[in-house]
Amino acid sequence: METMIQILARELDRPEQHIENIITLLDEGNTVPFIARYRKELHGAMDDQLIRQLADRLQYLRNLQDRRDEVKQSIENQGKLTEELSAAIDAASTLAEVEDLYRPYKQKRRTRATMAKEKGLEPLADLLFAQGAPIPDPLAEAAKYIDPEKGVETAEDALQGASDIVAEIISDDADVRKMLRELYWRRASITSRAAAKEPEDSVYRLYYEFSSLLSKTQGHQVLAMNRGEREEILKVSVEMDRETALVALRRRVVPGRAAMEFVKAAAEDAYDRLIAPSLEREVRSELTDQANEGAIGQFALNLKPLLMQPPVKGFVTMGLDPGYRMGCKVAVVDPTGKVLDTTVVYPTHGERGKNEAIDKLAVLIKKHHVAHIAIGNGTASRETEQMAVELIRKVGGGVSYAIVNEAGASVYSASKLAAEEFPEFDVNLRSAVSIARRLQDPLAELVKIDPKSIGVGQYQHDMPQARLGEALDGVVEDCVNAVGVDVNTASAPLLTRVAGLNGTTAKNIVKYREENGPFTTRKQILKVPKLGPKAFEQSAGFLRVPESKSPLDNTAVHPESYQAAEKLLVLCGHDMADVKEGKLGDLKSRLAAYGEDKAASECGVGVPTLLDVAAELVKPGRDPRDELPAPVLRTDVLDMKDLKPGMELKGTVRNVIDFGAFVDIGVHQDGLVHISQICDRFIKHPSEVLSVGDVVTVWVKEVDERKKRISLTMRRDKL
Repeated sequence: METMIQILARELDRPEQHIENIITLLDEGNTVPFIARYRKELHGAMDDQLIRQLADRLQYLRNLQDRRDEVKQSIENQGKLTEELSAAIDAASTLAEVEDLYRPYKQKRRTRATMAKEKGLEPLADLLFAQGAPIPDPLAEAAKYIDPEKGVETAEDALQGASDIVAEIISDDADVRKMLRELYWRRASITSRAAAKEPEDSVYRLYYEFSSLLSKTQGHQVLAMNRGEREEILKVSVEMDRETALVALRRRVVPGRAAMEFVKAAAEDAYDRLIAPSLEREVRSELTDQANEGAIGQFALNLKPLLMQPPVKGFVTMGLDPGYRMGCKVAVVDPTGKVLDTTVVYPTHGERGKNEAIDKLAVLIKKHHVAHIAIGNGTASRETEQMAVELIRKVGGGVSYAIVNEAGASVYSASKLAAEEFPEFDVNLRSAVSIARRLQDPLAELVKIDPKSIGVGQYQHDMPQARLGEALDGVVEDCVNAVGVDVNTASAPLLTRVAGLNGTTAKNIVKYREENGPFTTRKQILKVPKLGPKAFEQSAGFLRVPESKSPLDNTAVHPESYQAAEKLLVLCGHDMADVKEGKLGDLKSRLAAYGEDKAASECGVGVPTLLDVAAELVKPGRDPRDELPAPVLRTDVLDMKDLKPGMELKGTVRNVIDFGAFVDIGVHQDGLVHISQICDRFIKHPSEVLSVGDVVTVWVKEVDERKKRISLTMRRDKL
């Protein structure tokens, strides 16, 4: 039997030693970002995503083993555990298989079979179900069990009770259930129908007459049907051809039995009454689990590029949180995110309100030298965007704007964290500050918000919330640690996401620098209360100290590799002054010429660590987000009526879903690029080609102003 290490090595196609090393590191309490970045020699440079996948699968396998042990112990306590059964349980590769094997030994509520056993009919059932010579007259055998005192009035009563027992035996047979489960996944369909005889048009209209093989049903279809069923708009069922299933079942259980017709009837009863309803629940549950995992994976995939959007640094920014009745909330922040000014304007309250808003905002732009305007993409966004274009013209240009995804801004503004950060501001003004900061540094601002509220997925409210939260928290943690955090300016929520830190140590870091001034070395972080050696080991490489005299303290080089970095510099004829002044040139090529293995050996580290150190020395304090395409900044606006088929536009991908991607093209309504319109080759999922935040060229295919739908293509040949 395969060990967990062997299973993981096979599934992930990695050497067993690497898998064993990661399991050891995880069990020792090391964080995924730390393992991925600073223990590459032990796992062959597996990335954080793969390590998290390994950790999830490891947890499943450990839970599976725990359940195997529990089941065997329970059966052992009943005195029914055989060597053969024990081996079968140990060989079960899924929880479903373990439960199938345990089913005959589970404590059951009173069933028709248990009541029949209480009437003394089990010997009759065993006789009729046994392999052997045919029994010509089962009814005659049943007559021997007539006992009015036990409620068995006739031979027919006895035969019915025996049939109930046999049906349950068949239903509890692990091999039978496995065979039928596999048949369902090959041949059964999931269908949905409108619950009402004359249904109204709704978002579920595609599912009013829908059927698909289980194996071909898409995750988004499963989630849509589930939601429609909960809202009582749809009726959903699993349909399997009964005769096909019965033929397979009879072939398995009837041949050679003493009472073949009796067993055949009992098998049909077992299928109709016990197996089919159970399998329908099971396959629907598994379909839902698969759909949930797919949706969670897509949510995580969309979240990462959103968090890693390049910051628009070094500019005074105006944040606009649009609204109708309550007006448009305005906040001006300096290049560091500090609030300079706030106000409320009413551009949607008629022409006069719009002109007054433009005049008021023009004063703020000139007063604070605003360079960029960030506009939330929620209610009244289109009108606010139109007003912003007129505002830019009024101030004579020199200002650009961007539409910012405001999902979660209201959640943040009403949170305890926002109240602590801005006690003097109204809830609505806090959201304007958040929108402005999202343009300046998306990652630093979005970490303050529950990732589930950021809204870059499908059906997020239908997901298992704990599993979704765990997956998204992992993405946030990976992004924060990939970028690194300035220990002297980072907020407590941002520090909390650093590997090895938690809410308490993050707050203690903020408190320490408030009381003692900025940190001047990484070592000084060890003085923070409750931040011990293990937390320092895990977090130090991800914390930056720009104020330090040592340039290494402002890089991703871990303190444990400082000596290696210094030896590398000597080896290449450089010193720390050259690092500060950016005079190292093409260090990677020189290392290749010298011999990476030789240099690594002389520096006392592995080759992966050596190359990481070299990359950091060449660009100390680098931000990986700077290498990505910059956000689209606009100075003019399009209206939906301006769009014409064939029009070429630049847009930003706002969301990637199973059937396509939504692209912001500068109109209030995002356009949909269907999966078939993304590229000229077959792709299983849009995420193979697109990510949230990508800047793409699209062409307008079709515009439906009444339904506010824009159809786009990325294939010019499809116009």
